[in-house]
Amino acid sequence: MLKEYRTVTQISGPLLVVEKINDVKYDELCEIQLGDGSLRRGRVLEISETMALVQVYEGTSGIDLNDTKVKFLGRGLELSVSRDMLGRVFDGAGRPKDGAPPIIPEKKLDINASPLNPTARDYPVEFIETGISAIDGMNTIVRGQKLPIFSASGLPHPKIAAQVARQARLLGEKERFAVCFGAMGITFEEANFFITDFEQTGAIERAVLFVNLSDDPAVERLATPRMALTAAEYLAFDLDMHVLVILTDMTVYCEALREVSASRKEIPGRRGYPGYLYTDLATVYERAGRVKGKTGSITMLPILSMPEDDKTHPVPDLTGYITEGQVMLSRELHRKGIYPPIDVLPSLSRLKDKGIGKDKTREDHADVLNQLFACYARGREAKELAVILGEAALSEMDRLYIKFADGFEDQFIRQSETTRRTIYQTLDLGWKLLSILPKEELKRVHTKYIEKYYDNAPETPPEP
Repeated sequence: MLKEYRTVTQISGPLLVVEKINDVKYDELCEIQLGDGSLRRGRVLEISETMALVQVYEGTSGIDLNDTKVKFLGRGLELSVSRDMLGRVFDGAGRPKDGAPPIIPEKKLDINASPLNPTARDYPVEFIETGISAIDGMNTIVRGQKLPIFSASGLPHPKIAAQVARQARLLGEKERFAVCFGAMGITFEEANFFITDFEQTGAIERAVLFVNLSDDPAVERLATPRMALTAAEYLAFDLDMHVLVILTDMTVYCEALREVSASRKEIPGRRGYPGYLYTDLATVYERAGRVKGKTGSITMLPILSMPEDDKTHPVPDLTGYITEGQVMLSRELHRKGIYPPIDVLPSLSRLKDKGIGKDKTREDHADVLNQLFACYARGREAKELAVILGEAALSEMDRLYIKFADGFEDQFIRQSETTRRTIYQTLDLGWKLLSILPKEELKRVHTKYIEKYYDNAPETPPEP
């Protein structure tokens, strides 16, 4: 028999204090009944011998200290999971949001699962094709990797997220692939964009969406990424699927964490974020990966916006320490009208070398990647030099590199939202651009690849 408490003594922001408790555990779920009979959910953030600090998911607005009852449920926040989750849309707390009835659960899982044990991890080595050349060709995602996208206000990261979600696939394999999508603090228009895009393209059939709107309770955002990861763990490790988890926007998640921390009157760290921000982010990011002896895998693509375009901001800074690289979006490329505005020079996928090459993508992939990077970097330097000295002061080779850099941005990086390029089309396009330069300049490509591909790269068909 669950005991009810009428001893709510204090309310602070999304938190309330329940006194004279007995046998209540940390992180336990509770039901809060208001005077009008309505119910809200909460979880225990802190306990002492006689007091519990409860975080209310729906907020504390309208709660009267005298008429409120609290019932502790003896369990943590759980997600009902089933193979029928695919194709469904839920809110940030795991409740159906698509008008369909609740799923019949095969099991219920605590959303606060532990990160993967390092000794149980298997090394990521298989290539995932997103259909976006700037990612597949230059910053390859490997199955089981955590590769964040660093964006900024006004840049089209929602479109990139939707494009990756509908286009991502395993190369040359018939293994089952799914997407778990968690959106935190987005507007109704953005939510409608994601849901409509998934439905119209058919990607919804292999996806599970968790959507937390900007007018939903901020504390619910703390549960949203864990809901998506719990669903991903079930699909990956129970149903042997390969799952791509896309989380947007992790900066909004961290702001919700800061709000709760301030309500608890904790000592703030950098820019007001709690001192345990790194640890909290790690409990989210480190749930991705491959497990020895398991067929399924979880690959994570978190998206975060950098306030004031500052990559030293605590959220991107700490994220970079935990994850295996980053994909940087460029405001300069966005101003030029280039989509997706991915700046490949500061971007990095630390595991790309493990997922490319013969029998994975193509034998020349690593050499083409390195040569494209070097040539684009030199072309950018030549363009900066031209601004200072004028084009007349440049050598003929410098002009060729400028032509290459412009072509790389306009043809390789630029592609439409609806275009999916295979990795072979991406590499052929890379060779077409490298043919702008003399063979003698291709010092990072093996001679046998130059002989095979330099004069034989097929014309890439025009985009629709």
